[in-house]
Amino acid sequence: MSKDRPFVLTIAGLDPSGGAGILADIKTFEQHKVTGFAISTANTIQTENQFYEIQWTDLSFIIRSIETLFLNYTISVVKIGIVPSLYDLNRIISTIKLHSQATQIVWDPVLKSTTKFDFLQIENHLDLNKILSKIDLITPNYQEAAILFPDFISDGIGIPNQIPTQILLKGGHNKNALGNDRLFLKNEVLDFLPSDKECYEKHGSGCVLSSAIASNLALNQTIKEACKNAKIYIENYLSSTSSLIGYHYV
Repeated sequence: MSKDRPFVLTIAGLDPSGGAGILADIKTFEQHKVTGFAISTANTIQTENQFYEIQWTDLSFIIRSIETLFLNYTISVVKIGIVPSLYDLNRIISTIKLHSQATQIVWDPVLKSTTKFDFLQIENHLDLNKILSKIDLITPNYQEAAILFPDFISDGIGIPNQIPTQILLKGGHNKNALGNDRLFLKNEVLDFLPSDKECYEKHGSGCVLSSAIASNLALNQTIKEACKNAKIYIENYLSSTSSLIGYHYV
C-alpha cells in the first residue's frame, strides 16, 4: 500500500447492487485517491429499486475488526453508515476513540431506506447527544434531521445550538430549496447551493456524499472545504446517468 495515501475506513452495510453502503464508499474512496478499508455492519438483499431483507453483523465481530485494523494502520477518518441501535453506534465509536483520539468520525445517519424500511430507532435523545459529542460531522437529510432533532424547524434555521456536533443538512429532500445543503458549524452556518448541472435521483447518494467528505477530511481539508468539494463530486455522480445507479469515473 502506498504510504502517500491516507487510510479511510467505512463501517456500514453491504448493498449487493453497489449503489449504497460499503461498496459505494470504497468506489468513492478510490476516486479520491485514499486507501479504503471496510467493515460490514450488515448483509442486505436489495436492488437499486427495492429493499428486501437485512441480516445484522454480530457487534463483537465488528468490534474485533475495528481493533485489528487500528492496531495495524493509522486510520485518518471513519465513515459510519447503518447500525441497528444507538448502543451499537456508541460501542463502535468508543472503540475507535479508545485506539485513536485523532481519528475523525463522519456519521451518515441512515434511519430508513428509500423504500421506507426502518434501520435505526431513536429512543433516547439524551443517549444520542452523548454519542454525537464524539462525532465530528453528521450528514442527515431533512427527514432524518426531523427524527434526530424533534425541535427541528423544516427550513433548517431551527437546529438547536446545543447539539454537540457539526451538521451537514442535505438538501435533496428539501422541497423549498432542492439541492441546497446547509453546514452548521459551532459559530457559523454556510449554504452550499446547487450548480446548474442536470442531476438525477440516485440510490445511495447519501453514502457517496458522506464518503466523499470523509475522503476529503483525510486529505487534510477543513470541514468547509471537505463539504464544498464533496458537493461537486456528488453532483457529478448524480449527473452521470439518468438511472438510479451512477458512475464513479467523476
